[in-house]
Amino acid sequence: MSRFPATLGNRTLTPGRPGGMSSAWNASHVTPDGAAWLASAGTYPRSTLALWEERPDAPVVLPCGAVFDVVSAPVTFGRRMLDRLWDDGPGSGPVAEYRGRMLLFAAPGTAQRLPALLEWEEWGAHDRDSRGAGQGCRTDAVPPLLCHGTGDAVTVPAPTEGVSRSRWLVAPDTRQPWLPGPEVLLWAAVRAARSAVRISIFPPADQDAKVYDVSRRR
Repeated sequence: MSRFPATLGNRTLTPGRPGGMSSAWNASHVTPDGAAWLASAGTYPRSTLALWEERPDAPVVLPCGAVFDVVSAPVTFGRRMLDRLWDDGPGSGPVAEYRGRMLLFAAPGTAQRLPALLEWEEWGAHDRDSRGAGQGCRTDAVPPLLCHGTGDAVTVPAPTEGVSRSRWLVAPDTRQPWLPGPEVLLWAAVRAARSAVRISIFPPADQDAKVYDVSRRR
């Protein structure tokens, strides 16, 4: 699988410049194929690509439900989910940060299924605890996740970082990126919730310095 740009903070993992890339994409964190995939979610893909050719630092609003769904989490919890996906799981699809929220791009249909799975996990955990040691529910530490699917739209960060408070953490690089489904994101949320209740005497590591090994993503 080809590598794609992944950026965290000021550190960027960037492959060689793809052939045929116009000068407008020179500093882009998103490849032309990744931009084409994003644009395909909109009604007028060519207009979106033309806008990005002229203004590669312009975020756009794109509909969810057909090409991708988006699960939005508070940034700290979203980082924990992302770490679980990369450290212990299959990796992630594209991921962006926008105004204090982490946007995890997911397979279409995830927005409809994930809330039900979280509700079942909470109910099932309470039922198991009633017969066990009375431990807290495994989803107690999961903050409300905003699930955007059919009928919703999200602001997508620009291909290059501009002055807006948005950026790509895992940038799209292909016209058919792998996207996690609801079961994978449920798994990541439960494990992120477990890590959230642990208290460390050590200062947290510099989150912005982490670069994910994108070559191992499914």
